[in-house]
Amino acid sequence: MLVYILKRSLLLIPVMLGISLVVFVIMALIPGDPALAILGAYATPENIADINQRLGLDKSMPEQYLNWIGNLLNGDFGRSYHLNRPVSDEILERLFPTLLLAGVSLLLCIVFGILIGLFSAIRQYQWPDQILTLFSLIGISTPSFWLGLMLVLFFSVKWQLLPASGMYSIYGDEGWLDLLEHIVMPALTLALVATGVVSRMTRTNMLESLRQDYIRTARAKGIRESKVIYRHALKNALVNIIPVLGLQAGFVLGGAVYIETVFQWPGIGRMLVQAITTRDILLVQGGVVVVAFIYVLINLLTDILQQSIDPRIRL
Repeated sequence: MLVYILKRSLLLIPVMLGISLVVFVIMALIPGDPALAILGAYATPENIADINQRLGLDKSMPEQYLNWIGNLLNGDFGRSYHLNRPVSDEILERLFPTLLLAGVSLLLCIVFGILIGLFSAIRQYQWPDQILTLFSLIGISTPSFWLGLMLVLFFSVKWQLLPASGMYSIYGDEGWLDLLEHIVMPALTLALVATGVVSRMTRTNMLESLRQDYIRTARAKGIRESKVIYRHALKNALVNIIPVLGLQAGFVLGGAVYIETVFQWPGIGRMLVQAITTRDILLVQGGVVVVAFIYVLINLLTDILQQSIDPRIRL
């Protein structure tokens, strides 16, 4: 087990290097001059040259990448020229809101996705299965940003039941109840699509498990049906469900970019949108690398959990 974890951990190094290279190249190829975005009306050839020199943009792309990745390995993410503060400070300030939103959404996805898929498999082709299948398909097909706007329209504008934006009320006490009221709509918006995917995968794998010979043997021995389902069928189905949960964690983190914009949630996703608009290259690169690292780390944990459930995976 320890050797498996070590091998999987070592694979993170080339993956993160590849991600950093892709992010750097994409940002370098985006049209527009960062110096012009910084200076605005004060842009003169002399000022532009000075800014490019200070940012290292006067060097070749390989030199720029090596300098950036070297600073990154030393924990130096650079300085945001738009916010005039270290990139690492801005990311750390925005990290908790994003992790909180993504964590709540992923928890809702796991709980409701597995329960819906499990109940659908048990009631296959019956009316509960048909209703839950329709719900899952609607969830998969609904654009998250559109759902978020509809929730704001009805629950905030029309019925005035929940706050429309932000993480806390402007004049609130910033307590847990205030946070709960603000996180309900963005968390449900992010969780809906992922819940539909997880429920469909759970249903498919549960049906496959329930058709296996060991399930018929367990039932023939007189074992309680609940024990057959939860201890035997579900445990074996989880081997194929866990990787899907890891993928949905990536979807939730990626979806935070536009969901945080819709709900004005003060997280990394909203920060990235603002940084792209202002051509704040170092802030975009640092934010994407941090989000990518979190996603890769989550997939590592899901691989370890999957291997702990089914030791055959190490082969």
